[in-house]
Order: sequence, then C-alpha cells, then structure tokens
Amino acid sequence: MKNLSTRFTPASLPGLVVVSAVVVFLLASVANPYASAQEGFGPIDATLPAGLTSQQIVDKFAARESVFDVARRNYTWQRSVKVDTINDDTNKVDGEYYEVTDIVFGEDGKRAEHVVFAPQNTLQRVMMSPADFQDIEHRLPFILTTEDLPQYDITYVGRQHVDEIDTYVFDAKPKVIEKNHRYFQGRVWVDQQDFQIVLVNGKNVPDDLRKGHEDLSPPFTTYYGQVDGKYWFPIYTKAEGILHFGLEGGGDVHLRSVVKYTDYKQFHTSSRIIYNGQDITNNKTPDDSGKQTK
Repeated sequence: MKNLSTRFTPASLPGLVVVSAVVVFLLASVANPYASAQEGFGPIDATLPAGLTSQQIVDKFAARESVFDVARRNYTWQRSVKVDTINDDTNKVDGEYYEVTDIVFGEDGKRAEHVVFAPQNTLQRVMMSPADFQDIEHRLPFILTTEDLPQYDITYVGRQHVDEIDTYVFDAKPKVIEKNHRYFQGRVWVDQQDFQIVLVNGKNVPDDLRKGHEDLSPPFTTYYGQVDGKYWFPIYTKAEGILHFGLEGGGDVHLRSVVKYTDYKQFHTSSRIIYNGQDITNNKTPDDSGKQTK
C-alpha cells in the first residue's frame, strides 16, 4: 500500500495526514489467534503425536496442499475486496476501494477475471500498489505446497484444539528474501485429519521501506472452509493495522481490508485433473503409499 500524500497538497485533501457448519468457528475468530486466551483456541500441546516427526507432518500436509493447488485450478469463485482507511479521530471510514470479481474460465478454457461491481475508488491517503493486487490474488489465500517448502523455515509449535477442529500449529518464515519476491511470515494451523491449512495469521514480507518509495501492508488472518465436503478453500481474509509511513511520506494511516471468497464451483469439463501422474479429478487424493483414496 503506497501513500498518496506526495501527490496532493493539504489544501486539496482536507484532513490528509501530513505526518458451512464446518466454517462457523472460522468467522467467530478474531484477527489475532496468537493470543493464548482467545476464545475457541485451546492451549497448545508442544508434544508430537506418537509415531510422527515434525518433518513427516510438514511433508504430509505440503503434499496435500500440492494436490489442492492442482484441484483448485479447476474451480470458479467470486472474490470481493474492500479496503478502507479509518480516521482515528472519528473512527469513521474516510476512503474506500471496493471491487467484486468473478474468477471464471473463458471460452478458450483459460482462467479469466471479470469485474462485476466496482464503484468509484475514494481512497485519498493511500493507493493500491501492484504488490497489493498480487497479495490479494496469490498470498492472502495462502497455501504451502511441497514445491514451496524449500523457500521456508517451518517450525513445529504443537497441537491445538480450535473450536471443532484439532490442528497442528507451525510457524513459517522465508529462509532468504530474494529481490522482487514476496513471502508469507507467520503462523499456520493444519487440520490433523485432512492435513490441509485451515487458518493462517501473519504478514506478507518484505515491505518496501525506501524513503519516497514506501509500500507497506498490514498483518492479516485468512480463514478456510471445506467446499463440497472436499478441499479446504480460503473463504475470508481480514487485515488491519497502522501503516507507519515516514513523516515526509504522510505519517500513520489506519488501514482495514476484508476479502471474501464465495460461490466455489467445480468447472465441469471433459479434461482430467492430473497430479504426479495420478487422476484427482473426482477428489481422489493419493495417500502415503501412492494409492488413491476418495
């Protein structure tokens, strides 16, 4: 998120700062599941389950995420994005970006995005940057596949009961931050039965802190729900925080954003969904022995 104060004078912008039942628990949670006293989050048991190492759990859920990543490419959905700046003196919204987009397939069978609703953008103190749009598309609906693992240090935290779901908890951070790449850094909750991510809380990094080029993003939480009783899809992301721009860049800006993912539908086609040479078109997921299970 970039600040717009250098593009306008204070006179032109008054008030500008110059200085399913399965998913019920998800929407009841707040944006900081780290808090040990958070309602619905039980204590963390740091012990490992019998017969499994932390690396085996990581490998197992990353493999499941890889299967999901392939299957997701055969789904359509609708995404709504609302980004608000908040006037902390009045606690009211003083600027908003809102867009509703259908993620569909074109006649050529390729993925396409169709904007179905986009009222006038009234953001005045910040502007949406290319990094923001890339985060919305790729990193807020976070997945961690086998192919992604070499980029991250994954630390086992323990087991935690989150309302109706027993989870494994991990902390993730990038091993190395390469130029022009962004990564997730934070905490990940994985369903113990399905070995898929059901909740993440963290931040996309790095922020651009260069004077005059600041591009900042707030911490976020993404909640996941089962679709058609199958895979765990992102359903809701909330991000909120104070973006600390330098004084010359405009000072502090209170930002709140909500992204909703709805109306997931499997795209019906005669083509097959193949993962590692195996057919997963009908949600057939390879188990550890290489066999397929429904």
